[in-house]
Amino acid sequence: MHLRIAHLYPRRMSIYGDRGNVMTLVRRARWRDVAASVDEIECEDRLEAKRYDLFFFGGGQDQEQDTVARDLAKKGPAIAEAIRGGAAALAVCGGYQLFGRHYQPADGERLDGIGVFDVHTEAPGGAAAKGGTPERFVGNVVAAPDLGALGKDFGTTPLVGFENHSGLTFLGETARPLAHVRRGHGNNGRDRTEGCVAGSAVGTYLHGSLLPKNPHLADWLITRALRRRYKGVRLRPLEDSLERTVNESLAAGTA
Repeated sequence: MHLRIAHLYPRRMSIYGDRGNVMTLVRRARWRDVAASVDEIECEDRLEAKRYDLFFFGGGQDQEQDTVARDLAKKGPAIAEAIRGGAAALAVCGGYQLFGRHYQPADGERLDGIGVFDVHTEAPGGAAAKGGTPERFVGNVVAAPDLGALGKDFGTTPLVGFENHSGLTFLGETARPLAHVRRGHGNNGRDRTEGCVAGSAVGTYLHGSLLPKNPHLADWLITRALRRRYKGVRLRPLEDSLERTVNESLAAGTA
């Protein structure tokens, strides 16, 4: 088996340790004797979206997000089609916002997303963001996974990570959250939701990087990505005692 990963805009959209998510996916695949390769796709590069099993899209600064949004308008339809066809994805922070329907900055023109997730994002000061909302959400997050979105076999191990965002993301009628916040702010600080799941695609505000501390989510993504080409894939367990200890410590607030 071969896991093919497209890392979208790594020079412009890769902060708060986001590159570690790709490293985790590759290593956890190779530890199981699954070949894994990564292609870095920048604005100037051609993208053959259908050849990839998993897309990773990290976070970035607003100026970089503007540049990327213009290029994503060209690449996005093929990415969305691949995801609808079974490819997996992990989109973090700015990537999550641009995989939604749109992002409205406090100042400037609206940035259209590619609609993988039925969400939209407003910066503080926008129409949906008024009412005393904090200017920025920063800190550790602990959230209970939404088994309706991820599947009952995902288990109840919490998702932990670090958020740092000013955008407020609101779920649409068809959207399913990734998790429900126990500690932290999540999508918007109001409805206690964190992230979104659409098929095999996950959007989230959890940086840190996310996957080393949440190997159960990494394995979910790898499994869903491989099943696009290889039916009935089941990953063999790995010795994850260290990762579980980190997750438990962060969830308990002792790390």
